[in-house]
Amino acid sequence: MDYVQLGRSGLNVSRLCLGCMSYGDPNRGGHPWTLTEEVSRPFIKRALELGINFFDTANVYSAGSSEEIVGRALKEFAHRDEVVIATKVHGRMRPGPNGAGLSRKAIFSEIDNSLQRLGTDYVDLYQIHRWDNETSIEETMEALHDVVKSGKVRYIGASSMFAWQFLKAQHTAERHGWTKFVSMQNYLNLLYREEEREMLPLCKSDGIGVIPWSPLARGRLTRDWDEKSIRSELDEFGKVLYEQTAEADRKVVERVAEVAAERDIPRAQVALAWVLQKEPVTAPIVGATKSLHLEDAVAALEVILTPDEIARLEEPYVPHPVLVGLNFRG
Repeated sequence: MDYVQLGRSGLNVSRLCLGCMSYGDPNRGGHPWTLTEEVSRPFIKRALELGINFFDTANVYSAGSSEEIVGRALKEFAHRDEVVIATKVHGRMRPGPNGAGLSRKAIFSEIDNSLQRLGTDYVDLYQIHRWDNETSIEETMEALHDVVKSGKVRYIGASSMFAWQFLKAQHTAERHGWTKFVSMQNYLNLLYREEEREMLPLCKSDGIGVIPWSPLARGRLTRDWDEKSIRSELDEFGKVLYEQTAEADRKVVERVAEVAAERDIPRAQVALAWVLQKEPVTAPIVGATKSLHLEDAVAALEVILTPDEIARLEEPYVPHPVLVGLNFRG
């Protein structure tokens, strides 16, 4: 496993990050396809054995139970200083006023709740899950700066927003001498490449670590287009992402299958290798609900696609509706 710096920060992370949205209580929150704690733990343990030190979750995943499962597993399987724990804040955690968003009150409350669920004194990377149109960016950035200075957070990051919003947040922090974001967790894969227009060049220019979520497009790049999975049947958000561009996306999926067949490797390795080679990606966030998922992800680190293969994989793509402005949960 290779380890790289997260952007210009001094934080070293594995070249792959284990996404933990799939680990949670199926009866809590809106993800009935999640794996229970008993089933989840072996995946977290195996990730550590493979050298992955970077784990990403969020307070909203399965109503906090993802953080609980990840926290207990990492406490048992690893030394705290050896792992990098990332979580997020923004989504609704309770009904009524102040139960969601990025206000000072919400951030101060939710960092304490996340720390309690994770069973740790600090979070390595605390990310705003989405942009909050109801709260001024000055209030949000100052609150994030204060949780860093309190010792509860080491670094801060952002996720899925427009480039102008990200730049505005960075400028606000710089102008006031507050902590700036070191990373961007955005949506990037062969089925959605709109981030290549502005966000990726911005991150490359400013030395921001890029940790894309859903690099395999929720598994759609790893199987025949008409093949279904439990998650694809139950995941309503996934349908929002792909139904509008199904015909064009099918051609990309077929092209991935062709390249994989020529190399005699799984499709997942081809699709993930493409993301790994896309500058300035630091560490794609991979999910794992089957043993082969982690093995394929690690194997993809050794797959170097040729310029011709990259061109063939990218050729069928057509522009997609921009999704980052939606208040969705990734």
